[in-house]
Amino acid sequence: LNAEINAFQRKYVREVRHCDEMERKLRFLEREIKKDGIVMVDTGENTEVPLPRETFDLGATFDKLESELREVNQNEEMLRKNFAELTELKHILRKTQQFFDEVEYEHKSFGRLHGSIRPKRPQQIIETPLDDLEPLLVSGGHLTEFRGRLKLGFVAGVIQRERLPAFERLLWRACRGNVFLRQAEITEPLSDTMTGLEVQKAVFIIFFQGDQLKSRVKKICEGFRATIYPCPDSPQERREMSIGVMTRIEDLKTVLGQTQDHRHRVLVAAARNVRTWLTKVRKVKAIYHTLNLFNLDVTQKCLIAECWCPVAELDRIQLALKRGSDESGSSVPSILNKMETLEQPPTFHRTNKFTRGFQNIVDSYGIASYREINPAPYTMITFPFLFALMFGDLGHGLIMFLFGLYLVLKEKRLEAARINDEIFQMFFSGRYVIFLMGLFSIYTGFIYNDVFSKSFNIFGTSWGATDEYHDFTSDPEKMLVLPPHIAYSSPPYPFGVDPIWNLAETNKLNFLNSMKMKGSVIIGISQMAFGIALSYYNFKHSESYLDINFTFIPQVIFLSCIFVYLCLEIVAKWLFFNNEGKYYFLGNYYPGARCAPSLLIGLINMFMMKSRKTGFTIDDESREPGPNCHLNYWYPGQGFFESIFIPISIGCIFVMLFAKPYKLWQQQKQRLYGGHTNLVKIFLLKFPGCNGILFVGFCIIGYSCDVIGETFNFMEATQGC
Repeated sequence: LNAEINAFQRKYVREVRHCDEMERKLRFLEREIKKDGIVMVDTGENTEVPLPRETFDLGATFDKLESELREVNQNEEMLRKNFAELTELKHILRKTQQFFDEVEYEHKSFGRLHGSIRPKRPQQIIETPLDDLEPLLVSGGHLTEFRGRLKLGFVAGVIQRERLPAFERLLWRACRGNVFLRQAEITEPLSDTMTGLEVQKAVFIIFFQGDQLKSRVKKICEGFRATIYPCPDSPQERREMSIGVMTRIEDLKTVLGQTQDHRHRVLVAAARNVRTWLTKVRKVKAIYHTLNLFNLDVTQKCLIAECWCPVAELDRIQLALKRGSDESGSSVPSILNKMETLEQPPTFHRTNKFTRGFQNIVDSYGIASYREINPAPYTMITFPFLFALMFGDLGHGLIMFLFGLYLVLKEKRLEAARINDEIFQMFFSGRYVIFLMGLFSIYTGFIYNDVFSKSFNIFGTSWGATDEYHDFTSDPEKMLVLPPHIAYSSPPYPFGVDPIWNLAETNKLNFLNSMKMKGSVIIGISQMAFGIALSYYNFKHSESYLDINFTFIPQVIFLSCIFVYLCLEIVAKWLFFNNEGKYYFLGNYYPGARCAPSLLIGLINMFMMKSRKTGFTIDDESREPGPNCHLNYWYPGQGFFESIFIPISIGCIFVMLFAKPYKLWQQQKQRLYGGHTNLVKIFLLKFPGCNGILFVGFCIIGYSCDVIGETFNFMEATQGC
């Protein structure tokens, strides 16, 4: 009733926003609960809608929980980052000490070997006379002498292991080989301080000389996202720092564990009620959304709304209104009045868990108008049965049947699990459709005698080799042929296809595929004819004789001239072109399967209006089949009838496309310029610059909409065929 009011200017917008905010906080709680792997309790009970005062109390509870969790998460994130940094520093101090110990060991070993170098402490590598390093600078067997003193600086840090080779190459090229890099891998994965993910890292130490190289090395480390930590020069300072780092790590472990325990307790307490809270908030939100559709009366104290409801539910609606007035303590009861209207009511289909899936399939093609025949009850049988005709495998049908049966039997448990996966929800919503498709596939699998492309010989085959074929198996290179007039004996296989066809190599697929295709065509065309018949009752109920004359009748003629005619040809082929043959019908002699015509080629020749010979024999007196007899006409006058069917079918196409829109355009034109001429003249007098364009525009719009609608109806009918 207030469609002209902006959605943000309606009365209960503030309450809806408050519900949105509470729902956002609950989704945040759900994410945190799922992150910790805590099971959320779902009682499955029908939760009552909270009162307005309770809604504000819930909002305060959610605010408190959100702020507490965010503070805990922020503290935990800071603690984890500090813990990761201290862990990296611990490995740096340990690996750096190993570097210097190795250098000192090599220095002492070299001094004992030459007897000319005094033992020195490892930290003297940082600043030492070049005279003491002369044994390490041997070139060509001679000592190279340097004067002065050499000052070396170093930086230590950690870097991701996968970046280390590129890091080393860039250091070498950018510093022109004037740096010395040592690295060691960390065996255990470490948490990245930036992303929080566990990665493999390595410790590095870089020696250099001068501030320029130091600045260049730091820039390269920054570019490769390597973390540099302060490392003392002397072993004593490194040892003291290591002790302090280990102490801080143990303290952080204790604090981090307490933080995680507190967070877990808060989430466990929230998990008991989060589903109930979410249901309450969504109910309140739905109520306020509905109230925003109401309109206020002149006193601004009463809400008025118009709605459609099923007549069978009026008593329940009255009872619900009375119960709501009593529980709210209102002194004025709610009033429900019936209204007379010329508007067409919306379509309402009462469904349950079994029919809902089939109704959704029908609604995906189009929703029936009010009081039209709903095709969903018929679809419950036709849809899975036509699927089974094309599927037709007992083994795979049994798997589908068991899968659908499992979803049906466990539906309550699966609904309570609230699995949000889109693919699973699609299968679960169509569980009864899958169940029936599997059941019908088992039935058609028995008819086709097809189980994983194998056959069952339950009743014994009706085919068998005669005495003259008993010695045939001695030559494996020959092929056994079973002529029907010799190898076949009555009665036929009691149920389904004879299992002997599974052994046929050359004509197995030709026989089985032809049988399945022809059966599917006949049943499919029958279903389409049934659907067109239902449309007649819909048109008759709405007294739309325009649709009966220009939609229903052309569809029947189009379907009959091509596809019903094709079904009659299929039946005639089964009757007259069997193995025995030798039938006379309408003056034609039918010699049997040797002249069995191709339905596809016959349909193509029908549309091409290709002239052919009548009859299958060489002449009228002979019974000998003629050459290419399968291309001839089947019966006398076939060419005449087919030459009539094609133009009639094409004419029906144009009638379905243009007849109804043209008639509606004529009716609208008469209505505008016939019965309302005075209104047109008055309008043109008031607005002389219009020149009737507005009315012509109405006609054009209505005509184009009818053309588009009829085009879609025509496309659905022809493509369905």
